[in-house]
Amino acid sequence: MNSVAVAATDGMLHFEMALAYEVFGSKPDAVPGPWYEVTVCGTHPVRAGRFLVEPDHGLEHLATAHTVIVPALADVEADPPADLVHAVRAAHEAGARVVSLCTGVFVLAAAGLLAGLRATTHWAHTTQLATRYPEIEVDPDVLYVDNGRVLTSAGKAAAMDLCLHLVRHDHGSTVANIVARRLVVPPHRAGGQAQFVSTPVPAQDGHPLTELLVWVMERLDRPLTVEDLARRANLSSRHLARHFHTITGTTPLQWLHTQRIRRAQELLESTDDSIESIATAAGMGTATTLRRHFHRTIGVPPDVYRRTFRTTP
Repeated sequence: MNSVAVAATDGMLHFEMALAYEVFGSKPDAVPGPWYEVTVCGTHPVRAGRFLVEPDHGLEHLATAHTVIVPALADVEADPPADLVHAVRAAHEAGARVVSLCTGVFVLAAAGLLAGLRATTHWAHTTQLATRYPEIEVDPDVLYVDNGRVLTSAGKAAAMDLCLHLVRHDHGSTVANIVARRLVVPPHRAGGQAQFVSTPVPAQDGHPLTELLVWVMERLDRPLTVEDLARRANLSSRHLARHFHTITGTTPLQWLHTQRIRRAQELLESTDDSIESIATAAGMGTATTLRRHFHRTIGVPPDVYRRTFRTTP
């Protein structure tokens, strides 16, 4: 699996493109034996952010590579270029391992490579991916998904996690650790992208729930039930659930649980309060309950999250 072709087209983001080239194109001195042969493939010199990239070969060369890397696209609203979609599909049919980084997943989806498979992308675009391609099982919480010959990563730095995963698969953990050490990054990160997701309160003027959501956010430290929320909104529990799904995409209890977790995250980031105090402030009751739900939702324990994201008050 030593030939890697990085697809290039106008509108790709330079970060993911450069990251892939750095991982696969620079062999550490401490690594014995052969390394990857990396080429950049495109139909013409392409603009990636503020940089102009000169391809080594045309897109048809993707079909000759063992691994094809599709970096992120800046505009996920537009359909990806048809020639790129065709070239990626042809590469997959020729037996290549196809890898998308961040929003590059929209190219794989358009090529039909993800139907019936689990996939991920940047958390800000997972809903859009799931809506446009309902045949894909979109997982918004992971850093990357490995389906064997089709792999997808979450956003930005998660591309590094997937690239190191590929090195680990191809050359073993020892070599992957050497590469990670050279790049000054962890060889494997705990948790998933859920720990980086921001979930603001939906703001829709005039919606029946707008005032209720604000009222709940001011009372997260108190016991609240669906009946309490329905009574406050002057709705039946059934109508409350219907409105909640419309504005938040989830149930009242799940939304409340998510807000409690987010409140705990804020306090872990900005205060020195004990886990017990944060559990009370977030309406989780006890530190044990907070630790259990936090780890299940975010992917790491509260203490690990605090060490990662702690800021000066």
